[in-house]
Amino acid sequence: MGTKEHKTSAPIHLRVGILSISTTRTLAEDKSGHWISKHSKKEGHEVICHRVIPDDAQIIADTVADVLRELSPHALLLTGGTGISPKDVTIEAVRPLLSKELTAFAILFSQLSFEEIDSAAILSRAMAGVIGSTLIFCMPGSLNACKLACNCLIFPEIGHIIHHLQEEP
Repeated sequence: MGTKEHKTSAPIHLRVGILSISTTRTLAEDKSGHWISKHSKKEGHEVICHRVIPDDAQIIADTVADVLRELSPHALLLTGGTGISPKDVTIEAVRPLLSKELTAFAILFSQLSFEEIDSAAILSRAMAGVIGSTLIFCMPGSLNACKLACNCLIFPEIGHIIHHLQEEP
């Protein structure tokens, strides 16, 4: 079965969770998280949680585990904490939880970022993978980065990826 056939049989209404990682923003000030929520709903998905949590590896890992256990999202989108400063620990907190990593996401995101922001893209990190049967995306916290990741990579493929995750072994 080809990609087109997979996409036509992919689920179109998914449960999506959003975690914004920041020690400076509140939920009310979370432009990126609110944009992701609005766009998710526009795509026909149900946003089952939207939280802002601090840049702390243990809190990030615990919150991811709690959301997966309590809410069972199809996808969990994390924004923020992916830079190179010492406080940026989102990827380091989430990567050990993954059962599979979707390595092409980081590569494609970097390529698209380079096309938009030139060599400054070298400072940007992103990651995607699977924990259990949930798809996880970690992307930068800037609104432009979230729009780029969601519009060009995440939402065009999210149903297709979930379709594969739901296949029988």
